[in-house]
Amino acid sequence: MFCSILLFCSLGFAETKTLALQICLDREGYSCNTIDGVWGEKSKHALNYYSSSRGIQKPFSTPEKAFDTLFPNSGNLFKIEVVTEKDLASLVSIPSTPAEKAKLERLGYESIKEMFAERGHLSTRALERMNVGVDWENIKPGLKLVIPSFPSIKEHLSSWPRRANSEKFPTASRIEISLSLFHIRVYGEKGNLIALFPCSIAKNKSKRPSQGTLKVTTIIANPNYTYTPDYTAPGQKMRRHILPEGPNTPIGVTWIGLNLPGYGIHGTPSPQTVGCAESHGCFRLSNWNAARLYSMCPVGTSVIILQ
Repeated sequence: MFCSILLFCSLGFAETKTLALQICLDREGYSCNTIDGVWGEKSKHALNYYSSSRGIQKPFSTPEKAFDTLFPNSGNLFKIEVVTEKDLASLVSIPSTPAEKAKLERLGYESIKEMFAERGHLSTRALERMNVGVDWENIKPGLKLVIPSFPSIKEHLSSWPRRANSEKFPTASRIEISLSLFHIRVYGEKGNLIALFPCSIAKNKSKRPSQGTLKVTTIIANPNYTYTPDYTAPGQKMRRHILPEGPNTPIGVTWIGLNLPGYGIHGTPSPQTVGCAESHGCFRLSNWNAARLYSMCPVGTSVIILQ
């Protein structure tokens, strides 16, 4: 049963069902962003859109009832992953200045906690609660950690241009971005809703695109990032820096460029900030959702901006 590992993690039974529902919805493409076992607005949106896509109009009274009705045969939703020497060797210490960041070979993860939380689409607090007793400041190779089971970011990013499994990675026919609801809706080739991702939009209202239709012009996995300072003193030369690729670049693991110069959909190293007016102008997703959208989204896909 789905709760077998979670009971080992010392979570309450009601919370395990809430957590399990978030995982099941995420697996279907309806993300609450960071999975944490807490039933909030993003989780409600994910459930409502998933239910509506299945022709279910009446809301569920509780997440437990929704889980029992929608996913009664979900099986074990978790896996045990072992921390390897390679995982530990890949960790980096990221400096604060763009000039120093540009000297690194890769802007990778800074901790095992950050790495495994992202693998499980989790908040770091939820990862801690699933793995009670772990000394996060003294991680050794061979440590076994429990996380929800999802395809890796690498698996999503390697799906283009090869389309080996169209059922696993369905193709988007159009994308709708709601500025008022802070989410992205993805529609399939038959016009049906196939995914929902929370996103952040521009904090400055003047930088938000007008309502209308744009188009995907580029999709780039593991992009680097050109840092341009917001301000350069009069008489001084602007100093740009090329930051290397990695999950901790300002645009995360993928860039989906639009035919509006400077605008795109991308990942973020701070998934906890997704779902509000937070960005400089682009549409920001958690890295795992950005990678999933990348796997669905060919060049030429329509992107409709809505209020």
